[in-house]
Amino acid sequence: MNRRNLLKSLTLLPLAGAAVIAPVELNAQSKKKKNQWTPKKEVVRKSNSGGNTNTVVQTPQGPAPVLSGCVRSGHLLFVSGIGGWYPERRAEPGDIKVQIKSILDTLKEVLEGAGSSMANALKVHMTVVEPNKNIAALNEAYRGYFPDPAPVRSYTGTSADLMGRSGVLVQLDCIAYVD
Repeated sequence: MNRRNLLKSLTLLPLAGAAVIAPVELNAQSKKKKNQWTPKKEVVRKSNSGGNTNTVVQTPQGPAPVLSGCVRSGHLLFVSGIGGWYPERRAEPGDIKVQIKSILDTLKEVLEGAGSSMANALKVHMTVVEPNKNIAALNEAYRGYFPDPAPVRSYTGTSADLMGRSGVLVQLDCIAYVD
């Protein structure tokens, strides 16, 4: 792919969420190209948005299927927001350390399920309830989950409950590289 086509395809990335998504049958033997990525143990749906093929990776650990939990576009993975609460993983309401550890464990499972790892995380964004009160504890729990060099990170503060659930203090989304 030449530079012009690469830049053109990058301008279409924001449209990836608006693409129509249809189920795709995976057949490992037919039409498999050399170095073609094949997901493991996920439901995969592909969409074609302006010439770009985006692969939706839904792992059991990811968010509910009302949204795309993880989308692959080229060599990038876009992981949807993971909150500190899931029906099968009830984090302690109000305990940000427990919640961020649960979130980062889930992120690790999602990235590995999509063929990547925490070492390939490029950017992490968090939404944190009352950051002045919670950021020190969050940083303490966050430290050590990513090898050096750690991904770039940003956060947004809020004073409201996240995900419509009382006691949820943090939500995280991530962009990672995949071979």
